[in-house]
Amino acid sequence: MSIDKEAVRLSLSVSPELNDRLEQLASSGCTTKTEILRKAIALYDVVAEAKTEKKRFGILDQNKKLLTEIVGI
Repeated sequence: MSIDKEAVRLSLSVSPELNDRLEQLASSGCTTKTEILRKAIALYDVVAEAKTEKKRFGILDQNKKLLTEIVGI
């Protein structure tokens, strides 16, 4: 996603621990903290929509067995 004329700049305060984790994720994924947060918001949107539609959200193994269900979002 590129910044364009319509982009809105936000200021965000996070704990030092969360900032460290964001930096680790960005470094290991060869991306930026901003892109990590954009993807996190997109993922949150998917989970929220699934919840609205009374669906479940989880992580499946290669045999489609539910390993972890994401709850509380």
